[in-house]
Amino acid sequence: MLVQRVATVALWSATLLTLALLVLIIVFVMQRGLSQVTWDFLSQAPSRSGAEGGIWPMIVGTLYVTAAGVLLATPIGLGAAIYLAEYTAEGRVSRIIRSGTESLAGVPSIIFGLFGFAFFVTTLGLGWSILSGGLTLGAMILPTIIRTAEEALRAVPREFRHVAQSLGASKWDAIRTVVLPVAAPGVATGVVLGVGRAISETAAVIFTAGVALEMPTSLFSSTRTMSVHFYTLTMEGISDEKAYGTAAVLVVTILLLNIMAYSLMHRMTRRYR
Repeated sequence: MLVQRVATVALWSATLLTLALLVLIIVFVMQRGLSQVTWDFLSQAPSRSGAEGGIWPMIVGTLYVTAAGVLLATPIGLGAAIYLAEYTAEGRVSRIIRSGTESLAGVPSIIFGLFGFAFFVTTLGLGWSILSGGLTLGAMILPTIIRTAEEALRAVPREFRHVAQSLGASKWDAIRTVVLPVAAPGVATGVVLGVGRAISETAAVIFTAGVALEMPTSLFSSTRTMSVHFYTLTMEGISDEKAYGTAAVLVVTILLLNIMAYSLMHRMTRRYR
């Protein structure tokens, strides 16, 4: 009993410490940044130096690059997860794939940025663009989506598949109509984690999407994300106030996306129970 109580206290302490750090970071950023967040700040373009004006092109660029990365990584990651969970037995091939996925997850983001610059920007000739940034972010969040989706698929009881197939459904029909809907909340969790990492990424984006202050007009336009913008404002000593304002908007954006995503997941969970 004593060991159980000590373990419970330790786990609760770790949880509360994590929440306290999260609240501390959010409060720190909001206290310094919310005073800068006005309608003009959200709706106007910045000046050429970035010291004046707003961050509207950065908001649009962040959403475009993140959406491109998620839209590219999700079908590939889900397909790989379905193959690993449903179509291959435990063996050398599956171990090699999982080992490669785990190794890819441990690669630093700066390496992804250098790879994206060398391959997408230079070799493929895509230049600094939303497409280059999206492809790089897609490669970076792919391991998260694969591992999370695979675990969600494996968590679906085998009996669900057997019942569907006993009623005449093919293997793919059983996966498509039974397994995937039940595993959808877990798959969505992996996508949300990918979005959270992609939307706040700096190193991988600055080498691929660029640092242009103008409003992007196509997938081949260079753009500057919010994370790159406040990094530039801070590191070059342009404006700490604008940097904190940009950070506050980025934090609020991430929180809103997570709230909407988890709300959708809970709806899906209740639907398929």
